[in-house]
Amino acid sequence: MKEEGNNILLIGIGNSGRQDDGLGWAFLDHLKPELPNNFDCEYRYQLQIEDAEMISHYQKVFFIDADKTPKTKGFTIQKCFPKETHHFSSHALPPETILYLASSVYSKNPESFIVGISGESYELKIGLTKTAKSNLNKALTSFKNNFLTVSREANKTL
Repeated sequence: MKEEGNNILLIGIGNSGRQDDGLGWAFLDHLKPELPNNFDCEYRYQLQIEDAEMISHYQKVFFIDADKTPKTKGFTIQKCFPKETHHFSSHALPPETILYLASSVYSKNPESFIVGISGESYELKIGLTKTAKSNLNKALTSFKNNFLTVSREANKTL
């Protein structure tokens, strides 16, 4: 974890053993070789309470996950805001709850986004579907153009 500068965390959520549920991890796998030093990557099966402490050390956080809802472009990148939610279990918390906990427990409010990539099959099988691969490539291109390039430019001025 980095404590200073323009630090960014990418959290890939999913399970590569359940076909398109592995989109969050695949996103990180494809992007990692191109990331500047101010980026960190974490792989998660699901978000948990402890992740609030982790994100509290970053200025910007991206939660990347498969989305079962078809999207016009095959993916969405949306701003994420803290929201208090209550669940029966402490497992499988939504990103909004993790942000709420980071804010209320650690007084940290990283700028956050959810990258939802449309998938179509979630069976016990390794490998993304053709549709998911196409949507992954679209999401990667958009992220590189809109966030990665901007981050590199910002680091040049620091």
